[in-house]
Amino acid sequence: MAHALILVSVSPGEVRTALLQRGTLREAWVERPARPDGVGDLQRGRVAAVASAMAGAFVTLAGGETGFLPEREAGDARRPIGAAVQEGMALPLRILRAAQGGKGPRATARLVPAEAARIAAAPPGAPLLVARGPMAAERLALNHPEAEVQVDSAAHAARLRATLGGRVRVVPAPAFDDALEGEFDLLAGPEVPLPGGGRLLVHPTPALTAIDMDAGSVAGARGAQAVVALNRDALPVLARQIRLRNLGGIILVDFAGLSPRRREALAEPLRAALAADPAARLVGFTGLGLAEIVRDRVHPPLHEVLGWPPSPLTRGLAALRRAMREAAARPGRRLVLRAPPGVIAAIEALPGALDEFAAGAGTPLRLHPDPLASEAEVEEAAHDR
Repeated sequence: MAHALILVSVSPGEVRTALLQRGTLREAWVERPARPDGVGDLQRGRVAAVASAMAGAFVTLAGGETGFLPEREAGDARRPIGAAVQEGMALPLRILRAAQGGKGPRATARLVPAEAARIAAAPPGAPLLVARGPMAAERLALNHPEAEVQVDSAAHAARLRATLGGRVRVVPAPAFDDALEGEFDLLAGPEVPLPGGGRLLVHPTPALTAIDMDAGSVAGARGAQAVVALNRDALPVLARQIRLRNLGGIILVDFAGLSPRRREALAEPLRAALAADPAARLVGFTGLGLAEIVRDRVHPPLHEVLGWPPSPLTRGLAALRRAMREAAARPGRRLVLRAPPGVIAAIEALPGALDEFAAGAGTPLRLHPDPLASEAEVEEAAHDR
């Protein structure tokens, strides 16, 4: 078996991608193709306003979205932004960072010749999306050239083969086994169990992500050394969860039951645990003993994709995924989904999701909004009409 394996699970409205290394989940991605995050997109944009005080410019992108072009990405990094661009100027752009945390996407005008030529060949006029950026499976395949890509959708596999060639193999649905499904479910919530007891509690905010290490019963039952050991043994779990959840920006970690001086002794083990993630680095410890980690922001963190708690769309797409499996197990069965109106509305508003279900199941899914249904009941809502 290859050391790295990329699994792609395709369901109506959603593509979930997992990178496994030696059987362990290392990266987890959830994408809604009808609402891509835009990273890697090639666009013709237009300068809306030069913001010299912010060392950049606001640019209008396709569809009227506003992005930000940093001064260092406007061409010659030695020139101030006001000398590099002017309001109304059309610019070839590539999106560097997705919109997230309430801020718009970040763009660059520093393109390779092939990218610039592709945008230049597009019809002139208003801001325009010229080409979409790569999805998770393509990005992972580029970083792991030895990995096979297994996909449970023939149509999606055909699209991936256009760029990845013979590395792509179609497998029977579902591509994810129960254990992997369980790991993805865990990533949708704030609590992560720790080896030996205790838990991590993940708390995203618009400004930063706080992670609390809770020793639980270990704190008083086994003495100070047990608490030290729990914190140390939790470091690989902490680093792995940061990467799996694609947390970005400032991350503060509150260790369990240790004085600020004793917490600093965890610095080198924490750096070692983070070493496998090139996007993350330990900055140091605050005066209160919180570990301060910074991780590059590129794609939205998983909690923004899924919602926190899971959004009506996330719950609805999970219900469609389960209904597809039921339809595959019993072909010809006509299903109805009973769910709260907000869940039904979210499914209907996502372009293509219901069409994809009908094409895959061979029959449309009937949607039944029920104001009395709770979101938890969506899990058991698919049944015979």
